[in-house]
Amino acid sequence: MTYNAVTVEFDDRTLAHLHIVIMQQFRRQESFAMSWLDSLASGDGRSSIWLHPEGDLYFKFAGSRPPAIDRDWLGVLTESARSSQGLVVTNEEGQLVRALGVRRS
Repeated sequence: MTYNAVTVEFDDRTLAHLHIVIMQQFRRQESFAMSWLDSLASGDGRSSIWLHPEGDLYFKFAGSRPPAIDRDWLGVLTESARSSQGLVVTNEEGQLVRALGVRRS
């Protein structure tokens, strides 16, 4: 996922769920923060970006087949995106997700 000058890599299944949640928020013209755990290669911290509908957003999936979508997981991520802390990237079990990589261009 590339947003403005930042590329954050997630596995395709996580990215597919984030794609749906982010597009839902943008259709409502809503801005929000998104946070995740950094990849171990870039340190053991957390990162956060501010997403808004006018930003340049690009999704790139590694595989050619769309992954299965879990509606319960979508609900959790959507609720998170609408909260005051913003979209915190978690997996289906509710654990924080670590990015596979982050690049700034």
